[in-house]
Amino acid sequence: MTTLTSPHDLLAAIPFLIGYHPEDSLVVVSIRDNAVGMAMRIDYPVDLPEGAYDLLASHLHREQSTGGLLVAYVPRDRNDGEAVLKQASGALSRVGITTDESLIIQNGRYRSILCSDQSCCAAEGNLIPELNGSRIAVEHVVAGRAMPFTNLQALTDSIAALAVASEDHWIEQVKSFEVGKDVTDLTRVQRDGATAVIDLAGEFASGRIGQDLELTARVIGRLSDIQVRDFALGTHDENTIDTYFQMWRHLMRIAPIGFVAPIASLCAALAYESGDGALAHRALDRALEDVNGYSLALLLRRVFTAGWPPASFAAMRRELHPKVCAGIFGETLPPGFGL
Repeated sequence: MTTLTSPHDLLAAIPFLIGYHPEDSLVVVSIRDNAVGMAMRIDYPVDLPEGAYDLLASHLHREQSTGGLLVAYVPRDRNDGEAVLKQASGALSRVGITTDESLIIQNGRYRSILCSDQSCCAAEGNLIPELNGSRIAVEHVVAGRAMPFTNLQALTDSIAALAVASEDHWIEQVKSFEVGKDVTDLTRVQRDGATAVIDLAGEFASGRIGQDLELTARVIGRLSDIQVRDFALGTHDENTIDTYFQMWRHLMRIAPIGFVAPIASLCAALAYESGDGALAHRALDRALEDVNGYSLALLLRRVFTAGWPPASFAAMRRELHPKVCAGIFGETLPPGFGL
C-alpha cells in the first residue's frame, strides 16, 4: 500500500484495503513503521461494552502497530460518531498505540475530530472526494489491482454460484471424480487429485481458464478428499498466489452443491493471506452454507476472527505442506510439488 499523506488518501485507500466501499461501519487501519498494515471493519457500534473496543485494539497490538487510523461511517440516524471514535482511540491508547487520524463520515461529508482548524475541518465537514480520480486509485489501477466493490452486497454477489453449478450434466461430471468412503485405491486417487490441482493451476497461469472441463471437474471432485484439500491449501507461494486465488474463486462459483465447502475454504485462506478479510469471511459464509459445520471453515473463522497476522497464517501453512505431500506421495516428491 502506498503512503497515506492526507485524509483524502485515507478515504480513498479504505475501499481498497477492505475490498468495498463501507457503510454504517467502524474501520481501523494499522500503521507500523510508517507503513499501512491490516485494516479491520466492524458494523457501526451499537451499545458496545468498553471491552469490545479493547479487543479491536488487541489486534493492532499483536501486529506491533505504532499507530492507528480510525474512520467512523456513521448511519444517517445516529449522532454519536465522536463518542465512538473516542472510545476506539482510548482503547488504542491503553495498549500504547497512537491515533494518527480519526475521521467521521456522514451524509457524504467528512471531518477529522483531531483537527481544530475550521479552515480545513469545519463542523459541517468537507465533501468526500471522488475515488476514481484519486492518486491512490490511479496507483492501484497501474499496479493491476481491481477497483473496490460498491458495497458489501456487491462483493458477496461476486462469489455467488453461477448457473452452470446447477446443470445436471456438469454435476454428474464432477460427481464422477468424487472420493467416496468406499474407494479401493485411496492413495492413487489422492495423487490423481494433487496432480490435477497443479495441472489446473498451470492452465490458469497460461490464461486457459475453464477450457479443460474434465480437468476442472476432476479438481472439484477430488477436493472432496481432505488430504487433497490440505495439499491444495499449501500449493501456492508469493509468486503464484494470484493465480491460485483466481482459480479457487472461479471453481467456487461453478462447484455444484455439496462440493463448494472445500473450495470456498481454500479461497478464504488465500483472500485472508492477501489481506482481504472481507472476502475471506464471505467465502467462509459460502462454505458453511454448503456444508453446515464444515471443520476447516470453522477453524479458519476462529483464526480470522482472532486477528492472526496473515504472515503468521502463511508460515503455518508452509510448515504443514511438506508433511501433507509426504503423506500423499511418500518421501520422494514429484518436481514442483513442494514449496
